[in-house]
Amino acid sequence: MSREDFRRLTLHKKIQILYTDATFVVAIRYYSHKVNLYLWENEYVEVFYNHKLDKIDKIDFLNRRHSRMKFYLDQIQISI
Repeated sequence: MSREDFRRLTLHKKIQILYTDATFVVAIRYYSHKVNLYLWENEYVEVFYNHKLDKIDKIDFLNRRHSRMKFYLDQIQISI
């Protein structure tokens, strides 16, 4: 499945795919979210969970240029 195909899926379908086919890597706190990082088909995918609202706000591929990368780099081996 391509990145664009994944992005077009419903939130529920993305969750299902990550739960069944991906590997959990690490969780970080980022402002009001707990962000879970998964490895799926050689791609890193972030799941943004808003614990105050008890809901997932966003699921998308890891942006390796984002400042959030500093939270991951000491825990995983990834090239920017």
